[in-house]
Amino acid sequence: MSNTAKKYLVTGGAGYVGSVVTAHLLEAGHTVTVLDDLSTGFREGVPQGAEFFEGRIQDAAEWLDPSYDGVLHFAAFSQVGESVVDPEKYWVNNVGGTTSLLAAMRDAGVRTLVFSSTAATYGEPVSSPITETDPTAPTNPYGASKLAVDHMISGEAAAHGLAAVSLRYFNVAGAYGNSGERHDPESHLIPLVLQVALGQRASISVYGDDYPTPDGTCVRDYIHVADLAEAHLLALDAATAGEHLICNLGNGNGFSVREVIETVRQVTGHPVPEVAAPRRGGDPAVLVASADTARKRLGWQPSRPDLAAIVADAWTFARREEPTAP
Repeated sequence: MSNTAKKYLVTGGAGYVGSVVTAHLLEAGHTVTVLDDLSTGFREGVPQGAEFFEGRIQDAAEWLDPSYDGVLHFAAFSQVGESVVDPEKYWVNNVGGTTSLLAAMRDAGVRTLVFSSTAATYGEPVSSPITETDPTAPTNPYGASKLAVDHMISGEAAAHGLAAVSLRYFNVAGAYGNSGERHDPESHLIPLVLQVALGQRASISVYGDDYPTPDGTCVRDYIHVADLAEAHLLALDAATAGEHLICNLGNGNGFSVREVIETVRQVTGHPVPEVAAPRRGGDPAVLVASADTARKRLGWQPSRPDLAAIVADAWTFARREEPTAP
């Protein structure tokens, strides 16, 4: 990892992953500007030491100038269900906003980009673990919007020499400092189970227990948000002019729904009642990443692969005093 201090713009840096990456950039000695419209992020989530501007990525040209060494792009809507009922919101923000951002970067001569992509670009997996060469067939507008941006970035790299890395996340979890998951509505398993442990929810629904997995419940790949952040810093160093590198990020190991629930019981010491529910349409039995490309090209290795440690950090964050909404 480079020891040279640089200046970066982080779009969406008031959100969960963006704020943790911002904290890691600051800890590495870099200068960071956060651009976020606070539609889903939190002003108090922006780490101390970062300059903050409230604004839309469509207006990135107002803040981006040649003094920046690169951009880390997290500003996107990311709720799968919402994208199905309101797809235009996702095309306008995720695709249209990134079009504006790439134009602003081109005009300012900023030639390095790390993009927050997603495993949703793959859709229903054809094999496991999933590799970057597997087919991309998103099953919802959210995944389709992220894949469209990946295609845009590839064109920008080929035509204009952009040095770009897309990082496709699987299930990000855990917490770092003052940053943890707080989606509205919450749809991720670990924070939902923690809400049951806190007494904020009566039970956790288990959607299907007859999958071809060891305990019959779906298996997913969980990655600690701090491991994810470290990959972004490595990606900045690995970015090469004219190349668009795509890397999956995950532990390479899967944990079932029941394993997550049992781990929450052990970590919190609280009961977590389960309720059996029918399978949800489109839920693959197993989603696990092959992170071999990230290991080879970025030199990345997750250092927090233990599910109990991930849950423990998320539990610490979940018990904090509830912050004031933006």
